[in-house]
Amino acid sequence: MAENLELQIPTTYDPKDIEKKWSQFWLEHDLFQAGKDLEKPPYSVVIPPPNVTGMLHIGHALDFTLQDIIVRMKRMQGFDTLWLPGTDHAGIATQAKVEAKLRQEGTNRYELGREKFLEQAWNWKEKYANRIHEQWGKLGLSLDYSRERFTLDEGLSKAVRKVFVSLYEKGLIYRGEYIINWDPEARTALSDIEVEYKEVMGALYHMKYPLKDGSGYIVVATTRPETMLGDTAVAVHPKDERYQHLIGKTVVLPITGREIPIIADEYVDRDFGSGAVKITPAHDPNDFEIGQRHNLPRILIMDESGKMNENAGKYQGLDRFECRKQIVKDLQAQGVLFKIEEHLHSVGHSERTGAVIEPYLSTQWFVKMKPLAKQAIQRQKSGNGVRFVPERFEKIYLNWIENVRDWCISRQLWWGHRIPAWYCEECGETIVSMDDPTTCPSCGHHHLKQDEDVLDTWFSSALWPFSTMGWPKQTDDLERYYPTNVLVTGYDIIFFWVARMIFTALEFTGEIPFKEVYIHGLVRDSEGRKMSKSLGNGIDPIEVIDQYGADALRFMISTGSTPGQDLRFHFERVEAARNFANKIWNASRFTIMNLGDFKVEDMDLSGSLTTADQWILHRLNETIKDVTRLLEQYDFGEAGRILTHFIWDEFCDWYIELSKLSLYGDDETAKKTTKSVLTYVLDHTLRLLHPYMPFITEEIWQHLPHEGESISIAQWPEYRDEFVNEQAAKEMTLLMEVIRSVRNIRAEVNAPLSKTIQLMIKPSNEENQLVLNKGIRYIERFCNPERLEISTTIQPPEKAMSAVVTGAEIYLPLAGLIDIEQEMKRLEKELETLNYEVERVQKKLSNQGFVSKAPADVVAKEREKEKDYLDKREKVLARIQELKG
Repeated sequence: MAENLELQIPTTYDPKDIEKKWSQFWLEHDLFQAGKDLEKPPYSVVIPPPNVTGMLHIGHALDFTLQDIIVRMKRMQGFDTLWLPGTDHAGIATQAKVEAKLRQEGTNRYELGREKFLEQAWNWKEKYANRIHEQWGKLGLSLDYSRERFTLDEGLSKAVRKVFVSLYEKGLIYRGEYIINWDPEARTALSDIEVEYKEVMGALYHMKYPLKDGSGYIVVATTRPETMLGDTAVAVHPKDERYQHLIGKTVVLPITGREIPIIADEYVDRDFGSGAVKITPAHDPNDFEIGQRHNLPRILIMDESGKMNENAGKYQGLDRFECRKQIVKDLQAQGVLFKIEEHLHSVGHSERTGAVIEPYLSTQWFVKMKPLAKQAIQRQKSGNGVRFVPERFEKIYLNWIENVRDWCISRQLWWGHRIPAWYCEECGETIVSMDDPTTCPSCGHHHLKQDEDVLDTWFSSALWPFSTMGWPKQTDDLERYYPTNVLVTGYDIIFFWVARMIFTALEFTGEIPFKEVYIHGLVRDSEGRKMSKSLGNGIDPIEVIDQYGADALRFMISTGSTPGQDLRFHFERVEAARNFANKIWNASRFTIMNLGDFKVEDMDLSGSLTTADQWILHRLNETIKDVTRLLEQYDFGEAGRILTHFIWDEFCDWYIELSKLSLYGDDETAKKTTKSVLTYVLDHTLRLLHPYMPFITEEIWQHLPHEGESISIAQWPEYRDEFVNEQAAKEMTLLMEVIRSVRNIRAEVNAPLSKTIQLMIKPSNEENQLVLNKGIRYIERFCNPERLEISTTIQPPEKAMSAVVTGAEIYLPLAGLIDIEQEMKRLEKELETLNYEVERVQKKLSNQGFVSKAPADVVAKEREKEKDYLDKREKVLARIQELKG
């Protein structure tokens, strides 16, 4: 047992020192390591590994905070909780950062060579992984660092190689020539979901391809005229009557002079443009498929950097967009290009570099996704799949996997998992192996060369839930903590990551990787815009923490989130969260400073409890039930709202004030009971709040009489039947409504609490009269009456302020409350001003010139003013009538 000996608590809450202190304390005392007590039921979560490309952003802060709330609650509920941390090597993104650094130093990866470049990449990883560690600490994440992993760890690399070889041997990985998404800036292939489509205003170029026999021409249109240099056919629909007589004929390709056939294919849309399309199999995915069906040649006209190659003739060496400008001029000069019109179309951009994607014919490695998707679909539809929260994301997931395409997994990079494939330089045999082969199994030669490419980052990330626990070895962690309980992630990577984890997990472990997946939205700026460098609207979570404290940031982003919906970041809401922390601090300080030598063993809730004591324990009980239920449902926002209401409105504003009657009185037994209730309620409230605000709750809890080492491993509050007291709740509701109404009347007539008043309360029945008499000291404490009358037979006085609450009528005779003559003068002057304002705004709104010409928001504001002035005038008139009697 740890007794509280340090009763002094600073007057103001300073997050910086406190957060650093407790972050170190938790690590030093190894409070978050899993597996210490195997009698407890396991609960596991793996962190979505952040990329080692730089600093964590505000989206990471949201994602990690929500996970930490779940994990901290489960740990306090008595689970053996594993929250496994780690980072991702992030192939393209990290390599781009390292290459940019090398450019600044006047060199590049080719000058360094692969080995030296990888040394640079590992140095980068160490630097930024350490920064991420610091940021995790600043956020207060309760991670088990003893199990931290990195996607290029030796163990994870073995898992990756095992999966690749296994899928290859099953015929689910193959190497082939296909049109892929090519990033000319990063010089690598991208999967479909690494491409961002943006609406771009471009041009549609209409061209005449002359028929070889001289009988005319056929019109085609394209948004990329430079690709015509790789055309190998013109296609029309077989049932298009306009062109049936041309099928089988040839046209002469302008500029090149090559003859290409006119073919028929049902893919062609007869109603779009001229109904005839140019076919470029090496530079368009749909044209590639048509080319496959018609055995058309594939002519690649660009190199890996997006420059025109030797097949482009005189345009060789030009950038693709420069070539477009030049070829447009040349085609116009020849009379081939006869029309250019503006055309809004969707253009693919690299998610990583922002470069315009080039559909590009290339030999790559692919995973056949349909067979993997089949078992995932069956599992999901059988009811034994992953439970999505919110539920609507299950449909989005299923729609994608039911229409999934093969996944291009090779990347032309050096940073990543190198593809475990070797090519014999003697016989051309491809060898895929777990171990580095030394001899070709076909011809026996030793001249083997490993594939230069690496695997797509998402290939290794897809194994994350089980590779991090030691798979393919059957480790104790894998047996105990897999499948994991929940994955928390944003909706933007359902396809990138969530679906692929499910595919690979089912294939290699026979289990779903997580029982539930909670999908949250993205963090946007206060105007609802996506945060980006170009807009300059990004939020650095560390800067927010330095200014407001981690608890304020955590509380704001977690309670501002609705399942599956985007969150707008408002600094005003962070300030409000900091104010909430200050409110808790001040209330706790009051409690601690009034405990004296009160110890844990002095706690006694079985004595004579006041109505207020019974009420606050009842309300705590209900709050425990609601917050626990909502957090189990991942409704962080609603749970936070309920907790805020209880702490701020009920515990701080009401119970603490009510407790002063006993604490400042002479009854020692009553004092002890009040101290017990205050300590119990504050202790359990801090436990409920701890997952949201771990630092301030730990600091306060350590000042309270307590048992245990840390609030982070204290027992989660439980609902207690003995605290249920609907009668006390009903009684306190009546008392609070009466007190609140009297306070409101005082505010209306500018009568401060220090001024005594005449107060008459007429209960609606005898039962309510008993309640009001029982709570008379609360009424006296908060209403400060010089004379108080409570009776069901009260006759309303002639001149009085009044209010009606459920169960009672309240009257404050005006005599002695205010100077009626002075108040009448003030109200009449106020009425005069409001009459003027009403007349002015109504005159403005009756002016049709103003209403029709002024901006809609300006007119709306004037209408709001009119409503406000009319409401105020109505209230002033009512007050004047009351005073006149």
